[in-house]
Amino acid sequence: MATMQLTPEQQSILDGAKGETLAKVMKTLVMYGEAFGATKMVPVTSEKGHLVTSFGLKAMGAVYELMDQLIEAGAVSGQQFSVDPKPMDPNVPASFLEKFVFNKFMYTRQNSYDEQLRKMGLLNDDAYTCACYLEEVGNVPKKGEVLSWAESSAVVFANSVYGARCSRNSGIIELFGSIVGYVPYFGLVTDEGRKATWIVEIKTEKMPEAQVLGSAIGMKVLDAVPYIKGLDQWIGTELNGTAKAYLKDFGAATASNGAVGLYHVENLTPEAVEQGESLIAEGAQTYVIDDAELQRVMDNYPVIWKDPDATPKLCFIGCPHLTYDQLVDWTEKVEAGLKESGRSKVAIPTVFTTPPAVKEKFEKTPYADRLKATGVILSYICPLMYMNNPLAGKKPVITNSNKLRTYTSARYYTNAEILNYITKGEK
Repeated sequence: MATMQLTPEQQSILDGAKGETLAKVMKTLVMYGEAFGATKMVPVTSEKGHLVTSFGLKAMGAVYELMDQLIEAGAVSGQQFSVDPKPMDPNVPASFLEKFVFNKFMYTRQNSYDEQLRKMGLLNDDAYTCACYLEEVGNVPKKGEVLSWAESSAVVFANSVYGARCSRNSGIIELFGSIVGYVPYFGLVTDEGRKATWIVEIKTEKMPEAQVLGSAIGMKVLDAVPYIKGLDQWIGTELNGTAKAYLKDFGAATASNGAVGLYHVENLTPEAVEQGESLIAEGAQTYVIDDAELQRVMDNYPVIWKDPDATPKLCFIGCPHLTYDQLVDWTEKVEAGLKESGRSKVAIPTVFTTPPAVKEKFEKTPYADRLKATGVILSYICPLMYMNNPLAGKKPVITNSNKLRTYTSARYYTNAEILNYITKGEK
């Protein structure tokens, strides 16, 4: 195990110059870094942080006690931060018993925890989203900035699409980094750790489904860094809204179906544009993906519904949260699908999830009434936290999210299949 070399300021914090609580925070970060071979700490240079723990789960008593200790000692975050989505929304369909379990047995500490987050440095009451990097949310990192974030889908997006530098931190560790303003220097924070040890060649005859492509790569490379060739032919060489939305969904799947914290896309992502194939480490392995490989991956997804042939009872779209443009696109597609099938409302209760700030923006446009007319519910909820309810988890839920499929009993379908299900009642 490496021994950490601290600066005089860092050592003074560890020695208690700023109080016992901050000393414990620094000691935790030092132990964390040494476990991964870090030999030094580096400053957090981003303006804002992001926390993964947003839910007031009854079982997390130790977290609330820790928060109280930090607040009492004045050891609040040195940064304002966003936080993952809330676990409940009264507008999302749930039975009486499901709501009872949510409110009486699961998320009983939500209100008091929200207040703790405010005291610790929460950006604002709209800053609950897994897609904190969207412009409407106001937590967009800059290239080269060192972050102290958690939330796997946010970390991989910040590292890859914006060229920021962040480890795949756990909950609380990311808060500690924001509190003291330093993080251990290892892995994806380092130049060497950002080298690709896999080359992924995309040789499909059509645009690959973002969620499936990410799933395939994540399961193959696990926690390695892939350098992806051939994807730019499908999503272009400009990081516009369409490309970013694709990479948002793609990256979330690489991070949840594997443990990818950074990917490079040839001719598109910033480091790949600047450094090209010099990012590829010596001895890198190669993974070729064609249409047959993507179909093989999908065909091997397990179905864990009690009745595999059950009629879907609920559909979630937006894990990670949808962008504004994705909301508009889905609204138009649902309208067209309903018109084609002769229906006025969706055939399956359907929830679109998006950041509160994007929801507010969307609701100021004519699209909001158009979406409401289809019967689709627009929410800020975290679908994963909703599905953690053991009663809700027994429902036959469908989704276009590989992250939600991985962590819950929800069943994955492609965007086209989902659209058919909700507008026609069949795949």
